[in-house]
Amino acid sequence: MGRKEDNIKRAVEVMHDRDRIRNLAIAAHIDHGKTTLSDNLIAGAGMMSEDLAGKSRVLDFDEQESARGITINAASASMVHSVSGEDYLVNLIDTPGHVDFGGDVTRAMRAVDGCIILACAVEGTMPQTETVVRQALKEKVRPVLFINKVDRLINELQIDGKEMMERFSQIIAKVNKLISTFAPEGLKKEWRVSVEDGTVAFGSAYYNWGMSVPFMAKTKLNFVDIFEHCKNDQQKELSKKAPVHEVLLDMAVDKLPSPLVAQVYRIPNIWQGDLESVQGKAMMSCDEAGPLSLMITKIWMDPHAGEVAVGRIYSGEIKQGESVWALGGAKAERVQQVSMMVGGDRISVPSVSAGNIAAITGIRSAAAGVTVTRDPEATPFEAIRHYSEPVVTKAIEPLAMKDLPKFIGAMSSLAKADASLQVSTNSETGEALLAGMGELHLEITIYRLEEEHGIKVKQSDPIVVYRECIQSKNEGQAFEGKSPNRHNRFYIETEPLPTEVIQALREGEFGDGTVRNKDSKEVGDKFAAYGMKKDLMRKIYAIHGTNVLVNDTKGIQNLHETRELIIEGFNEVCKKGPLAQEPLMGVMVRLTDAKLHEDAIHRGPAQTIPAVRNSIRGSLVRSRPVIMEPIQNIRIDAPNDVIGGVTREVTNRRGIIEDMPVDGGTASVIGKMPVGESFGFSNDIRAASQGRAVWNTENAGFDILPMSLFEKTVGDIRERKGLKPEIPGEAYYSD
Repeated sequence: MGRKEDNIKRAVEVMHDRDRIRNLAIAAHIDHGKTTLSDNLIAGAGMMSEDLAGKSRVLDFDEQESARGITINAASASMVHSVSGEDYLVNLIDTPGHVDFGGDVTRAMRAVDGCIILACAVEGTMPQTETVVRQALKEKVRPVLFINKVDRLINELQIDGKEMMERFSQIIAKVNKLISTFAPEGLKKEWRVSVEDGTVAFGSAYYNWGMSVPFMAKTKLNFVDIFEHCKNDQQKELSKKAPVHEVLLDMAVDKLPSPLVAQVYRIPNIWQGDLESVQGKAMMSCDEAGPLSLMITKIWMDPHAGEVAVGRIYSGEIKQGESVWALGGAKAERVQQVSMMVGGDRISVPSVSAGNIAAITGIRSAAAGVTVTRDPEATPFEAIRHYSEPVVTKAIEPLAMKDLPKFIGAMSSLAKADASLQVSTNSETGEALLAGMGELHLEITIYRLEEEHGIKVKQSDPIVVYRECIQSKNEGQAFEGKSPNRHNRFYIETEPLPTEVIQALREGEFGDGTVRNKDSKEVGDKFAAYGMKKDLMRKIYAIHGTNVLVNDTKGIQNLHETRELIIEGFNEVCKKGPLAQEPLMGVMVRLTDAKLHEDAIHRGPAQTIPAVRNSIRGSLVRSRPVIMEPIQNIRIDAPNDVIGGVTREVTNRRGIIEDMPVDGGTASVIGKMPVGESFGFSNDIRAASQGRAVWNTENAGFDILPMSLFEKTVGDIRERKGLKPEIPGEAYYSD
């Protein structure tokens, strides 16, 4: 039996001992060495050839720049690691390092109990490291710290032991500040990281060595030995004495919690059901004999098995051949195969039990974030909050028409796997429109389409997705919309929603879609908690994104029969506003009156939907409509001598500089910039800084587009969409 087969056998044996399971993620800023580290951990545990480590999944998106993004081929990798003669099962979950993939990171954190924060010794903690740590702590995931690229400190920057300790102290202090701010109450002190207690390790993932205080005690190595090995080009020898996988997996086993420990404080955070119920008690104690509760955290495509759903089992066990419900699905579905992800391979097993990560096939209605149980009435897990507002779109189509059926299937599975991606079709051209969180998000999605699904595509330049909003309310001036047969009239008033309500809608606080009559009172009361009128909000009909529709009429006969058609008209306007057919944002639509034909045949869909659509659009035009543009936070770090070129580049793109801290020879530019001005920014910033700037961005919501750009922007969008150049006025909608 080979080492790999032996490890698979050991993994299956350890799976039922929940005290010896560790579920962990590696959280890092892009290009801080996560790919290399993940591969070395897997290789060191005997799951992959050591020659391939660090090369297996490296993607090169910028030709000369280092890899960006996707690490382990599978969604998770399980390894067996032995400490003091006892085997432990370590499940490593893949997390992306780029903020465009914030949704992926949040989903990964839901599946794990601990994470290794990876910080670069040269660059320190970066904004994206901080973002990922915040997300981990929000999900009550315990962190430990690994300071990477220490070899560069010694060999390139030529620093001595004292300076090195100062650098480490700065990084540790920053991480502890985040922990003291965002860690759960009662755990802030316990979760602090320090070199002395073994929750901090350092080393070089690239050269495959690591070190920590407990490992120094075990091997009798010290700082002087590390300096000697690095300076004398003996890092290969060092990796044999102190392999990084052994140092970090020892730390994970010793310092990170098992599912038995972690689920006690994590379940109340992620599940809103009754903790005293059978399901609640089973999850709190991670009971494999309890009812099945599994949360899907990722969907990925296997070339042979098709869609594979990967998820964390919080109680019970999932068995091959049984029928389960993906909550929200139409029917029970049969589990075709249950597997463990060992290394990069899916190893089929009869069942996987509580506390583990399982890969399952056969559940067609599975999607990231969905709860899987045997009981269709079970309480689902709290929705994973990363309400996505895609801000960049590309039109794509297959190069070869023979690939069209395959292309349609691939697009559908990409959208299921990534909740922050939106897929639609341009009805005029038949092209697929792919909307995502940023330029890189779309680049990598298209890369997956071409490489994983084998479909070559033609793509447009990136297009910014704007939003339409209003600035005033037209209370008492309802707009009348007539049906084509003139027998039905709807009267609509619109008003902008308060910022805090828009944010709560964005985070899914009130749900989305049609509000059922039996739920409207409860939903209305939630709005009242944000200062909205309780009586009015209890008459809510529907929510679409950050917009709401309320029925503010009294005693209109037959109105209930047209309710679904009114909601359909509202949804259409939310997707395409009156200015440039961009999505609507932050608007309350109030139906104040209606005159309906008594005969149902004269108030069908072809009459009601256009009448509602026109009355809403007319009311919006009356309420001083504006275009909102997506904005991103930016941070650029560059040497002092090139920072002038960097600031010019930012201000030339309508960027606003909010702060410019200086740390030694490095200056930082912190501010905001419109997403529409950011395309091609990486090339220009490289030129402006002679390739010495490090920069990153994070989506920061929307701002009103300056009036000086309004006409041109709206004109360009209308032209691109094949609309008439002039914006229709009120008269257009009242005919």
